Amino acid sequence: MKRWQVTPAARVAGSLRVPGDKSVSHRALMLGGLAVGTTTVEGFLDSEDCLATLAALRAMGVTIERPSAHTVRVEGVGLHGLRGVDRPLDMGNAGTAMRLFMGLLAGQKFDSTLVGDSSLMKRPMERAAGPLRQMGALIETADGKPPVRIRGGRRLHGIDFAMPVASAQVKSAVLLAGLFADGVTRVTEPATTRDHTERMLRGFGVRIERQGATISLPGGQNLRAGQVAVPADFSSAAFFMVAGSIAREGELVLERVGMNPTRNGLLEILRAMGADIRVELVDESGPEPVANLKILPARLRGIAVPRHLVPIAIDEFPVFFIAAASADGVSVLHGAEELRVKESDRLAVMAAGLAALGVEHELLPDGMRIVGRPDGAAFRGGTIDSHGDHRIAMSFAVASLRAAAAITIDDVANVATSFPGFAALANAIGLSIVEAEAATP
Repeated sequence: MKRWQVTPAARVAGSLRVPGDKSVSHRALMLGGLAVGTTTVEGFLDSEDCLATLAALRAMGVTIERPSAHTVRVEGVGLHGLRGVDRPLDMGNAGTAMRLFMGLLAGQKFDSTLVGDSSLMKRPMERAAGPLRQMGALIETADGKPPVRIRGGRRLHGIDFAMPVASAQVKSAVLLAGLFADGVTRVTEPATTRDHTERMLRGFGVRIERQGATISLPGGQNLRAGQVAVPADFSSAAFFMVAGSIAREGELVLERVGMNPTRNGLLEILRAMGADIRVELVDESGPEPVANLKILPARLRGIAVPRHLVPIAIDEFPVFFIAAASADGVSVLHGAEELRVKESDRLAVMAAGLAALGVEHELLPDGMRIVGRPDGAAFRGGTIDSHGDHRIAMSFAVASLRAAAAITIDDVANVATSFPGFAALANAIGLSIVEAEAATP
């Protein structure tokens, strides 16, 4: 088991570009595989999660070349050109890949089985399977969890689906299945969620419309190959946004960060806390807007997170808790029960980690209440069990900027699933992370 030893630091400074957006990279591969022609993806995230999607598409007959680590060429086979595989498709740790492939494979002529690593095999899949069954798909799960077995040869039909819980992955699964369905598929969101799928479908020539909270997609449309420029991942940039804000000194610039307004809720949250984050060099020429972010240290204040920002900041709340613990006053989060069904129960695991580092907090059924400590050390030293959750591990690494002593973070190997090279980038701007093998008990 890999662990990090993170020594306290006070300054972060420099300029960096975090890796490409994971959500966009997954979708670029999938839609490129279904398109007619060659799709070139620049800025591809070379992570274990995205490579699981790449390997699955290759297994189903899609030719994918990689002239460089971050450039991918996908030779699309068309909407009905995928072929069956006589073994399960391994999604690794990628919940996004599994749920989106459920929609993509629901209308194929062949059977498929989706599996993953030990963490993914514990995650719920029925929220995506349910509406797909309403469309005519035949999908089986094991008590709601993987393996997911999808029976081919089913004729799908469009549905009007009102999502009971805001989830971009469920929405995307239904829309992808809608490509293969008769009639129009409509999805209504209870709150705004990431719209990467809708933006990318339009980029591939698919007619998709939004009226209010409802997205409509007529089935049977062909996808046209093209160019996809993947922005720097906002969720990866989030760790450095908080690092630059809670550091005692320095100036940090994050280059060409994806600024999709359905994704950057943490930016609004941090600014409401008093963070000094300046948006510069905005480029809206592509489907995904990008900008440089300049971050200066600031005295943060506690806030009650606005409910409307919760769905568009859901992946960033672990590192938000680090900012809250460093802020002046009390911060409260409600409406984030979705965090309990991520790679770990992120509410419970973050609460345990905050307790280990001496942070006053209250774990809530749907969130957290945190009492910040703006002066001196916000965290004492200690040992954190990340439970194999990459975002937990990276969040507590950022806490070292306000720690009184070293922090040991166990079970960090899965950081490579979303952010390969995190430790090296963090060290380059002033953190001090040393990787080691944990002793066998």
